[in-house]
Amino acid sequence: MKNKGTRAERELLHMFWNNNWACIRVAGSGSMPLPSPDLIAGNKDNLLAIECKSIKNNSKNFQKEEIEQLTTFSDILGAEAIIAMRFDNIGWHFLNAKELPKNKNGNYTVTLKLSQSKGIKFEELIKQFKQLKL
Repeated sequence: MKNKGTRAERELLHMFWNNNWACIRVAGSGSMPLPSPDLIAGNKDNLLAIECKSIKNNSKNFQKEEIEQLTTFSDILGAEAIIAMRFDNIGWHFLNAKELPKNKNGNYTVTLKLSQSKGIKFEELIKQFKQLKL
């Protein structure tokens, strides 16, 4: 499964570079005790710390600590904390990590439904356009 996640991170990295944003993958993200996102992306106006997930299901659970580490890192760096969800056969959705609703266990569950209603697409993330929510 790690290969799928690596491919998704690289896919997103290339999407940023193809749109004139700088982006790097963080080596060892998730495998050390210090907070570190999967990707850091930015341009002269924006800075993002991104945790990427690529899934075949319609939901992904996140431990409270995982989201707290991302938001701590982002706060120190002055970046926006982003959860990037790639749903198989659907594509990417992006959510602000600080706006995720907690589940009954105090952790977080990101569903396809939540991603479609509260998340944004890549073009909106990089400020190419603003998506109107109905």
